[in-house]
Amino acid sequence: MFPTLVMTLLALVAARGAALQLQGNAYHGLLVAINPQVPEDQRLLANIREMITEASFYLFNATQRRVYFQNIKILIPATWKANNYGKPQHETYEKAEVIVAAPFWKHGDEPYTLQYGECGNMGKYIHFTPNFLVNDYLIDVYGSRGRAFVHEWAHLRWGVFDEYDNERPFYITGQNQVKVTRYLIILLFLISVLMDFRKMGLSLKVPQDSVVFLHIDRYTWLLCRARNILFLQALTDGCCHSLGSFLLPVGKGRGLRIPSLHSATSNELMVQLHLECDDRINRLRQAAELYLLQIVEDSSYVGIVTFNNEGEIRTQLLQIVNKDIRKQLASYLPTAPPTGRTNICAGLQLGFEVIKKQDGTIYGSEIILLTGGEDRKIIECFSNVINSGSIIHTIALGSSAAKEVEQLAHETGGLTFFASDRLDSNDLIDSFSGISSGTGDTFNHSIQIESAGGRIENYKQFGRAVTIDSTVGKDTFFVVTWQAAEPPKIALLDPSGKNYTNKDFEVDKVLRVARLQIPGIAEVGEWTYALMNTHLSPQVLTMTVTSRASNSTIPAITVTAHMSSDRNKYPKPMVVYARVSQGLSPVLGANVTAIIKPENGNSVILELLDNGAGSDIVKNDGVYSKYFYSFSENGRYNLKVHVQRANKTVRLQPTVPWSHSMYMPGYIENGKIQMNPPRPSITSNEDIQSTVGGFSRTASGGSFIVSAIPTRPYIDVFPPCKITDLDAKTADDTVILSWTASGDDLDEGQAASYEIRTSESPLELRDNFDNAIPVNTSTLTPQRAGYKEIFLFKPEAFAAENITTIYVAVRAIDKSSLCSDISNIAQAVKLVPPMDYLTANAEYNVSTIVLLGSAS
Repeated sequence: MFPTLVMTLLALVAARGAALQLQGNAYHGLLVAINPQVPEDQRLLANIREMITEASFYLFNATQRRVYFQNIKILIPATWKANNYGKPQHETYEKAEVIVAAPFWKHGDEPYTLQYGECGNMGKYIHFTPNFLVNDYLIDVYGSRGRAFVHEWAHLRWGVFDEYDNERPFYITGQNQVKVTRYLIILLFLISVLMDFRKMGLSLKVPQDSVVFLHIDRYTWLLCRARNILFLQALTDGCCHSLGSFLLPVGKGRGLRIPSLHSATSNELMVQLHLECDDRINRLRQAAELYLLQIVEDSSYVGIVTFNNEGEIRTQLLQIVNKDIRKQLASYLPTAPPTGRTNICAGLQLGFEVIKKQDGTIYGSEIILLTGGEDRKIIECFSNVINSGSIIHTIALGSSAAKEVEQLAHETGGLTFFASDRLDSNDLIDSFSGISSGTGDTFNHSIQIESAGGRIENYKQFGRAVTIDSTVGKDTFFVVTWQAAEPPKIALLDPSGKNYTNKDFEVDKVLRVARLQIPGIAEVGEWTYALMNTHLSPQVLTMTVTSRASNSTIPAITVTAHMSSDRNKYPKPMVVYARVSQGLSPVLGANVTAIIKPENGNSVILELLDNGAGSDIVKNDGVYSKYFYSFSENGRYNLKVHVQRANKTVRLQPTVPWSHSMYMPGYIENGKIQMNPPRPSITSNEDIQSTVGGFSRTASGGSFIVSAIPTRPYIDVFPPCKITDLDAKTADDTVILSWTASGDDLDEGQAASYEIRTSESPLELRDNFDNAIPVNTSTLTPQRAGYKEIFLFKPEAFAAENITTIYVAVRAIDKSSLCSDISNIAQAVKLVPPMDYLTANAEYNVSTIVLLGSAS
């Protein structure tokens, strides 16, 4: 049976979490989402279908009839004209495996995959530009769209990386031969065996034969076997293109059908808000009111349901079309805590009824479920809720909140948050601020600029500076909360020196909230605030600042944060990620701080880095990260990040730093060299500098759960992290090594020592490190994690005339004698010109020059 493709179009609404699955031999649930800023073009739909159809055939044949794509869905922007598009269930732009969008900064039309994690970890998404999908001249530049898709699919699904290196396209062998950079054995399907093919009972073998670099011919594969997918995806059939040499046959491959595509769009977003309140009623109202007045997008439908053992409809769905509707919705928030036990199922069922009354269906709706009570019967309605097509976002308030709510969010594609009962936190406001529609229309999203507070002694003040940059400023709010009967003394100074005080704020003494909305576009620059506690006793004061994009054509700088997983079992470490970007372009040089709070213990503060070391896989990609292993207790934790940048030019990465399709400069056809059009211009120096000045951002990264933490005292179980950026250069007979220091525990602290070994064989270092030649490191004292290490030594091997290449690896050792994994293997080459060359050119006093051509 051969592939067939059925395309269903879905209207883009704020649904989340359509899970991609491998069922039998077919991938189901592949989601392609078109950015709302992309103009309507029916050619996109036709070419997406054609691309994935070709990709399905290619993948099916390459895996010897084992896997293909089926049940593909395309999310259509709400701005496109209605054309019998279906309505989505859990699909969302933010959860799509493939996005179609034009980057604001000029990255060109090069397809790429955003990858956060190490090799083997699934990527975030594949990005194609509309120009790549509709203009056929780019096929000569990047190859057929279907093959480019499979190339990127390998990055996305199986977490593999490119076989080519744009910075070092060639390397020198031990025989002084110039070779193209590629990995000798790239286990394309190693990860798929562990992730996907394991479900199908397939096994793996690695071919032992070497691969020879051939001339580039348009009708000949540059490399045979699976590596073509990760090397030159543009080349067409002519040599071997099967992946069979990587797989042991296990039964017959099943038949292949062209994947069906489903597309969707909608002009409405429905958000259902549930509150379960008790003595925390004031904090709940403060946070929910901020969400209704400032966060939820215009044109959304919002209703309110409260519940204890029974539910109560506070208001049916109202569409937010002006500020009066927002205030009306806020007036329906409960003012007194309910009594009785918690019945989450009753609240959800009543919420479904409210949604159905408006739209006739629950598909695509979102419910914010906030609960602080236990409910052992919540499992009884799991099946109905999951099958309803609604997305449930959960906010667990306090340690008594039902333990099952996170599972409910996970099963429906929702977000999870945790807010502690500690009064000195802004957790509830941060949780609501972290919930926005999943349409991809970031121009209308509320952006949290500041969220800070603390317990302030009487007649003491709390304050700092907040930067409003040029990418935001619309709908800017400054919101103050307090605990005492009277508000604190408020002083807010704008960049021009204008002072705002209590009389300029809208003060609600009952709710204990003061709110100031800056008219028009807020002035760019530093806004300085100070809150003085005029009460006789200490109290908690907080400041929250939100804004929106100031220009409908220039993306705002945004921050998204998350953990490497939402559940973790000790002693496995976790990774904190924060992506700072403007549109699809990474923002570099920011100061990023993560605050992780457990249910009861003290907060952990981490500095996240984008240095390509430790947990950070790619340097200067705008993804800042850090290992987290300081687990103080079992239970829930929440994540929050602060991002700041000084008032100076913000540099945006001029090239795509992630795995991407390779540009083909030309090919040989009928014995003649045919050059492709020049590679599309990436950017100029002017383009990569954005004069937004300084900026401030705060973002919630949701919650996660940790289990199996032992009772104290803890033993040291965390070794130094693997060194991933070891580099070797040579100067005469000296090897100069450089790398980023690892820590005592992963990427924190200071290692006790380093062990460096060399070999003439990289395989010996990889497989038998302890038996390789050691280097004397007695003079090498490790620096603190994150600092640059430089070490020089003279290898004895270079003293031998016939040895010009050695390989070096290093591992760090901590004070408990725990060793890191062996680093990446660096190559050190001693260049020795041939004797006949030296004799022929003895009259010239010049250095040997090696010219290396680049394939990119």
